[in-house]
Amino acid sequence: MRKKVAFYTLGCKLNFSETSTIARNFVNEGFDRVDFSEAADIYVINTCSVTENADKRFKNIVKQAQSKNPEAFIAAVGCYAQLKPQALADVNGVDLVLGATEKFKITDYLNDLSKNDMGEVHSCEIQEADFYVGSYSFGDRTRAFLKVQDGCDYKCTYCTIPLARGISRSDTVENVVNNAKKIASQNIKEIVLTGVNIGDYGKGEFGNKKHEHTFLDLVSELDKVEGIERLRISSIEPNLLKNETIELVANSNSFVPHFHVPLQSGSDAVLKRMKRRYLSRLYVDRVNKIKEVMPNACIGVDVIVGFPGESDDDFLETYNFLNELDISYLHVFTYSERPNTAAAEMGNVVPKNIRSKRSKMLRGLSVKKRRAFYESQIGKKRSVLFEGENKEGYILGFTENYVKVKTPWNPELVNTIHEVELHEIDEDGLVRIELIKELVV
Repeated sequence: MRKKVAFYTLGCKLNFSETSTIARNFVNEGFDRVDFSEAADIYVINTCSVTENADKRFKNIVKQAQSKNPEAFIAAVGCYAQLKPQALADVNGVDLVLGATEKFKITDYLNDLSKNDMGEVHSCEIQEADFYVGSYSFGDRTRAFLKVQDGCDYKCTYCTIPLARGISRSDTVENVVNNAKKIASQNIKEIVLTGVNIGDYGKGEFGNKKHEHTFLDLVSELDKVEGIERLRISSIEPNLLKNETIELVANSNSFVPHFHVPLQSGSDAVLKRMKRRYLSRLYVDRVNKIKEVMPNACIGVDVIVGFPGESDDDFLETYNFLNELDISYLHVFTYSERPNTAAAEMGNVVPKNIRSKRSKMLRGLSVKKRRAFYESQIGKKRSVLFEGENKEGYILGFTENYVKVKTPWNPELVNTIHEVELHEIDEDGLVRIELIKELVV
């Protein structure tokens, strides 16, 4: 009997790409992959450390696995497994915890699938995470996440990612292009480039700090790959988003007009305490450049509220900065103290009820910004990539500039790109459309 393995991924697109690669390794070793909701012999949970909530969810996910098969072997990998391996090993039911360098070799640790009395830990010193493992996801989504870079050399005072993933390092251009071609051969229409700090691409491509390629070189080569209808850049730091990259996207046949650019605060005083590598003026310049060459581009923003020392004036400065900026939506994070970070030792802690209030204010602003952006697109013709789920009688999809649309369910539309006209915003906030013609079979 072939053993069954199931996966659960917490966190970012990068984690999804790595889960898919780990899953393919299992299949190559003779396992059958099943959905996490089914009974399996092994459950692998890919963890995240970015938010407090992700940490807490881990125990609930372990319980979900145990409810399907109390005798299942449960393994934890990923960022939280690197940062707090013993804490995960101590969770009832967890048998194996693998750190940053071990997770891609998980099948080597599975000689015996019997339950352990204590979770077994294999975790490296993060300085040892100095080699690159390429990853990409396909088979379970309309789009694929393609990892191009890992780790981070930045020292933002709130962030644990360098402790969880190590130094900045990159895949070679050749490998990334080859992986993109593999994805394209699977009839996947969209590739999202992902990494920890993808604008830093190039570092570590030779196993050290020397490199000859930049992020601009990478996107230039990917733009030449045939068979990819859409390429989307995931989160990229404003100081690393160069004019040349913005102009390449504006003139590209494949790269779509959508950027996600972390801000974190609109207050220069807070940015300095965060040790970000730019001030608000540079961020304004990046947004203005994008809108100059792509007026209909979608721009998403990450922002953190309640950072130590953030006064009412600092927060209002952030709110007004974002309110006046031509952006499309916000991802709002409520600051939470992370062990072994400089921010956790700072004074002037913002009370949690004030953090929560500020978060609600910015989430409300995000709703307003997204609505305004959607309204600006009504009556325009766009191309939509349709997804695979029947959502209460509707099929959903995204335009190239990231407007979420809906139309009555039709299974023939799944994973196809159509030209549409955007008609009106529905009660649920999605945009109703009219199909014009099919672009891609």
